[in-house]
Amino acid sequence: MAKDNPRARRLAEHMQRELAELLRRDVKDSRIGNVTITAVTVTGDLRTAKVYYLIFGHDGPNPAVQRGLESAAGFLRNALSKALMIRYTPTLSFELDRSIEHGVRLTQLIDKANKPASS
Repeated sequence: MAKDNPRARRLAEHMQRELAELLRRDVKDSRIGNVTITAVTVTGDLRTAKVYYLIFGHDGPNPAVQRGLESAAGFLRNALSKALMIRYTPTLSFELDRSIEHGVRLTQLIDKANKPASS
């Protein structure tokens, strides 16, 4: 998402709220039952949105969840177009959010570097 594009940022925030509600309320696919939307980024031209998600109770990627989200993308995009009332609804792509894993790894590296050397 372009950091200097306030419209893209607002749209991404609104899309995140709407997608979370749609997944909880309207999507009946059992493959995506424990999914949480953590972030949405929208390109500067507002044509593409990348949706980041986490799976509760599962470490790492789950191909079934990814396939479920991809199969629901058309339904979600249609529902978003009605909820957001914008002329063009961005194309959705889904990606597992690895920011928490990355943060844990960085914390481990910092702890390891700060650990006093045993003599």
